[in-house]
Amino acid sequence: MNYRYSDYSIEQLRQEVGKFKEKAQKAEQLGNISEVAIYERKMQVAIAYTLNPADFQANEVYLLNTDPGHTFKINYVNGVFAWGHRINLLDEVYEAEEAIPISLLGDKTNK
Repeated sequence: MNYRYSDYSIEQLRQEVGKFKEKAQKAEQLGNISEVAIYERKMQVAIAYTLNPADFQANEVYLLNTDPGHTFKINYVNGVFAWGHRINLLDEVYEAEEAIPISLLGDKTNK
């Protein structure tokens, strides 16, 4: 039976993250780089469900944990995903709006 992450307890989510981490390590040992990326993304989504979406505000700019060369300006938060735009080091805003798990967001910046 399939469950939704929103139905999981925090402990179940942590166990799920542990399973994905183990699978990612095995895939890395086998040289399956694309499979590693899939498991890392699944980990980030599961971790997002352990966070409080209310801690992330629209029109605020946050550091990106996985991409130190960019920040992320949130337009709105829908569930555990933040919708917005990446901003590079030159303060150029990317045109394409994207959704990222809130677990990828770091500290709020002063921009």
